[in-house]
Amino acid sequence: MIDFQVEHFFSDGVYSRKMTIPQGVIVPTHKHKFNHISIVASGKVQVTVDGETKEYVAPAQIEIKKDQVHTVVALEETVWFCIHATDVTDPECIDHELISGE
Repeated sequence: MIDFQVEHFFSDGVYSRKMTIPQGVIVPTHKHKFNHISIVASGKVQVTVDGETKEYVAPAQIEIKKDQVHTVVALEETVWFCIHATDVTDPECIDHELISGE
């Protein structure tokens, strides 16, 4: 299993997940229950959303709509943030709240 060095941040209905994705690593394909914003803070990624692939070089932000199947490939080591609106504040429960199929 890959160590993404995940950090969780919670503040008044906003959740942010910070991940460090090593070069060459693929974040497994998934989809979310709600629209959210992802931020490429450093590095370079290839993001495929519903079959359309684009490259992003930091700094960049991406809106990912609910139910859009997406995959991220780190072309360089990348620091990636996912920003969600939610009142859940338990890191153990957050994936179940936000990711479809969890």
